[in-house]
Amino acid sequence: MSFAVDAVITWVDGKDEQHQQKMLPYLKNKGVTANKEFRTRLDQVEEIKYSVNSILKYAKFVRNIYIVTDNQIPNFIKNKKEGAYENVFIVDHKDIFKVDSLYLPVFSNRPIETKLYNIPGLAEHFLYFNDDMFLLKETKITDFFIDEKPLIRGKWLKFEEEKLHKKVFHYSEESKTKPKHKRAQQKAAEVVGFEKRFFRFQHIPAPLRKSTFQSFFEKNREAEINNVKYKFRNVAQFTPQGLANHIEIKNKTCVLKKDYQLIYIHKDKSFLWSKFKLKVTANNPNKLFLNLQSLDQCPTDKRNFFLNWLEDKYRLGE
Repeated sequence: MSFAVDAVITWVDGKDEQHQQKMLPYLKNKGVTANKEFRTRLDQVEEIKYSVNSILKYAKFVRNIYIVTDNQIPNFIKNKKEGAYENVFIVDHKDIFKVDSLYLPVFSNRPIETKLYNIPGLAEHFLYFNDDMFLLKETKITDFFIDEKPLIRGKWLKFEEEKLHKKVFHYSEESKTKPKHKRAQQKAAEVVGFEKRFFRFQHIPAPLRKSTFQSFFEKNREAEINNVKYKFRNVAQFTPQGLANHIEIKNKTCVLKKDYQLIYIHKDKSFLWSKFKLKVTANNPNKLFLNLQSLDQCPTDKRNFFLNWLEDKYRLGE
């Protein structure tokens, strides 16, 4: 069975001076811009080029690739040769926020991800990538959708406050107020009606259906507004991918798989270990996805090694 599948990547160049000036009026604490955790969600080293190339090279079933940005264009698209990247399109935030444009600008991925279903011309079935996610080898539609249902990779976890050690030592107030990724996934489950467990996904491409968002937000407009109204990450927000996953699970309109099929390399791991892990596992036939976290914060030699590896791996036409 064949059906249209698109890919979507969100991207921002946080080092762009115009973008920085746009952000500053909304920051209570201007010093936060020097915080590594804050900066790594904004800074980039053009790794998006390799994310796009990995899709073009290893997901030939993908129809169009949409890069969602805030009045920015990646250099590899600005400088593309004639005839290159013909099915890659730039989509501005204002084109997807539409009636909610009053909340723009936003500087967090969660409002933007909430509005991806509004991309003009987007296929019903689409894959959502961050710009540090890459395909490792040839993939098929059935690696993401089975009988047109999303194949969701992850595992069940207890809500934080349900874990025994949290009950014994008390669930800290700080953990309730920090807008962490795991907490936002739990929030997504809560919004859908789950009470004790949530299905945790990892840093891999998310297979999603446009109608899942449309149907839910038509009936729960307040939930959509509450997720897009914040300029920066807030503990009240849920991950939109997590929301879609839990809707599909609740409706029994998906297939679950425990194996993430992921190679995950974090900036804090040693250079030797990271090189070893990549070289040894990249050719594992079971591994489909690579996530290189926070390349922008790696030491120069480590960052250059990975960028060179990506350049060799995702050179098109080979």
